Amino acid sequence: MGQKVHPIGFRLGITENWRSRWFAEKEYRDFVVEDMKIREHIMKKMKHGAISRVEIERKSNEVRIDIYTARPGVVIGRKGAEVESLRKDLEKLVQKPLQINIKEVKIPELDANLIAQSVAEQIEARVSHRRAMKRAIAAAKRFGVKGIKIACAGRLGGVELARREWYREGRVPLHTLRAKIDYGFAEAYTKYGRIGVKVWLYLGDILPSQEERVQEEVKEKAKEKAEETEEKVSSRSQEKQEVQDKQEEQKAEKKEEQEKASVKEEKEDVNASKDQV
Repeated sequence: MGQKVHPIGFRLGITENWRSRWFAEKEYRDFVVEDMKIREHIMKKMKHGAISRVEIERKSNEVRIDIYTARPGVVIGRKGAEVESLRKDLEKLVQKPLQINIKEVKIPELDANLIAQSVAEQIEARVSHRRAMKRAIAAAKRFGVKGIKIACAGRLGGVELARREWYREGRVPLHTLRAKIDYGFAEAYTKYGRIGVKVWLYLGDILPSQEERVQEEVKEKAKEKAEETEEKVSSRSQEKQEVQDKQEEQKAEKKEEQEKASVKEEKEDVNASKDQV
């Protein structure tokens, strides 16, 4: 069977950031379970809050939760009543001081989780799954998405045999690591069983920023200059060595000439002394 990889987990550290940010050794297992419980509680309590994702960040004695939603008014409630009750519930669960930040998703048509939730809600309201999927694709294309794929699986239309249907428009390059792929999943609870909805959104490639490119160019130029200077230094050292060798040769030649001259002088002195005798 085909081995399927989660598109966000596949891109962690490349184009995606971790949804939970903390470090632990002995408490690792407890923190993972705690994070799951926090997310489940938020999604259950704020079922109609159009929550896209929940990010959790832990410090030594504090937990910070960022809730991304398309309906911040519903999540916050009148005079912040809903958020306050949620904070109290989560503090009981975590037993640490909590900080909750509500962040708005400005374009829900470009968020995979929100699209999946919308299709699931329509299926629960007995809208045809094909119609719901095509409507979501048209809305996403209107907002300039480069590619979208939606899949529904289960007892579609209430038939006895479960099946899977999907629609795609544009490109969805799941193997390209630099491609910004948003993935969402939701379930529709119908009287004839659950129907799963998956959404893949292709939002374009994430290329290095202009500053990074400039820095890379500067580094490359610096490397080239360093190599040039090394070559120059090496050539200069070779020239110096050659000059030194020549000087040594000249000195050696001069010594030889001096020695020859001294030998000649000695011979002439000896001959002169013989003549006198």
